[in-house]
Amino acid sequence: MKVGVVDYDAGNLKSVQTALAYLGVDQVVSADPEELLAADRLVFPGVGDASAAMGVLRSRGLDSVIREFVSRGDPVLGICLGSQIVLERSEEGNVDCLGIVPGVSVRFPKKPGLKVPHMGWNQVHYRTGHPLFRGIPQGTSFYFVHSYYTQPSRADLVLCESEYGEKFCCGLLAGNLAATQFHPEKSGEFGLKLLSNFLYWDPERN
Repeated sequence: MKVGVVDYDAGNLKSVQTALAYLGVDQVVSADPEELLAADRLVFPGVGDASAAMGVLRSRGLDSVIREFVSRGDPVLGICLGSQIVLERSEEGNVDCLGIVPGVSVRFPKKPGLKVPHMGWNQVHYRTGHPLFRGIPQGTSFYFVHSYYTQPSRADLVLCESEYGEKFCCGLLAGNLAATQFHPEKSGEFGLKLLSNFLYWDPERN
């Protein structure tokens, strides 16, 4: 098995590389569409600006790579910015995104005492029984760094939720595409467990 990691100048690649290396998986970090399409699974991480990221994805043809991976049914995992720009649009720069999942990425509202960006560990409550969370206790804390969050247009697309001033979607699930707003690669034992579960996830079964 080979995992492709999309390089689109959006940061955070090193920690994803390190986590996958710890798990002993064969990986390729690349901006080359052919190299990525030759992989069996795809990880789409990122930290940064949605508008700038979409510009790089389009200029390198990586937007088509992600769409093709999803359409052929192979497992795809988006992380942080990679979870936001699989949606139709982001309020960050009011940019059109990949449009794979119906919905938008929205900014946390201004509230007294609510610091934005949201940084730190927060409990995650997930859809019971999904194999990505196998062996992970309900309410486990994962690490977040973000100002925007995913707002899918349908409730059945929500994989997991957290709370920061209000309840928000922190994970998406659309067929063979899963995406988390939190960083599993920076979330210790259970973050590594989620990544390990992704390596063995068969979307056709669940």
